[in-house]
Amino acid sequence: MSDEDISIIDALDQMEKERGIPKDYMVDQICKAITTACKNSYGNDHVSVHLNPDKNEFEVYLRKNVVEDVQNPHSEILLEKAREIDPTCAVGDQVSVQLHTREFGRIAAHQARGVIRQGIRAGERGLMMKEFESKHQELVSAVVERVDPRSGAATLKIGKSEAILPRSEMVGNEVFQEGDHIKVYVVDVHETDKGPYAVISRTHPDLVKRLFETEVPEIYDGTVEIKAVSREAGSRTKLAVLSHDPAVDAVGACIGSRGGRVGAIVDELGGEKIDIIEYSEDPQKFIASALSPANVLKVDLAEDGSHSCRVTVPDSQLSLAIGNKGQNARLAAKLTGWKIDIKPESGFYGEENMTSADSVPAEAEPVQE
Repeated sequence: MSDEDISIIDALDQMEKERGIPKDYMVDQICKAITTACKNSYGNDHVSVHLNPDKNEFEVYLRKNVVEDVQNPHSEILLEKAREIDPTCAVGDQVSVQLHTREFGRIAAHQARGVIRQGIRAGERGLMMKEFESKHQELVSAVVERVDPRSGAATLKIGKSEAILPRSEMVGNEVFQEGDHIKVYVVDVHETDKGPYAVISRTHPDLVKRLFETEVPEIYDGTVEIKAVSREAGSRTKLAVLSHDPAVDAVGACIGSRGGRVGAIVDELGGEKIDIIEYSEDPQKFIASALSPANVLKVDLAEDGSHSCRVTVPDSQLSLAIGNKGQNARLAAKLTGWKIDIKPESGFYGEENMTSADSVPAEAEPVQE
């Protein structure tokens, strides 16, 4: 059994190195496979299998009853044969008889191979699940392995695992090629009948948050905190930040020298515009800042506590405050969690021409910690 076992051990060493499946785990699976095969082939439930580290081979033993007349050779052994193994044994005792590979037979070998294959798949699934779980709600680097020409979905290599990035989770009209290195956000991880499945995205608001954590040391160390993010992927993102150190300018830290920090993130997102504004516990100040780059003259909060407000802007700033197709007002409402009605300073057109951002939720996009 030595030559075959040496190749098995070598294969296990290689499997651990290349696939990350622990050798001890696979040894255990092989022992279980051989045990199952022997029980099925010999009808003997008293089977023990272990790896002999000194000989670097598997040893298999059947426990047999010592008898004077053998009726079932798979579970019984003559006294004189038994005493070759244990000279002190007597009729009625039990001895462990070692088997050799050739005694397993074709059926046993086939059963063992099937269980070993299942063990390999289970091991790979377990490792993949652990790898994905360790990256849950994190930014990860991935390599594009292939792109489906019909759906546009990309198969990515993340560590030693694979995940699918659907076309719907890509930013704008970005197109990937095999071998491209990209960053994705692991939104969630599920265990399915087909194995672990990671939900990954480049459109999720928290992708931007994690990118800023990577680029801005003050965010990573907690000096600057991202309070809220609102995003329309591929077009524009608004980020509200707060400094916990009076000596540190939160907005300036995120922009970086000559815009280097935010510029790197804009490049990663294919030119997506990013507005960085200072967070305030004062809703009037926060709402006014959220409508940047427009200048806000006044913010009147609803007295009924409905998280609604009326914002007044200079006539010349009305289009800027609203944004293209209402985007600026919509993102500001998402960021602050307030319903925002915008009107020009002159009020010349009357109340009926006031613009509202009530088509968005009254809650800011959650920021995962």
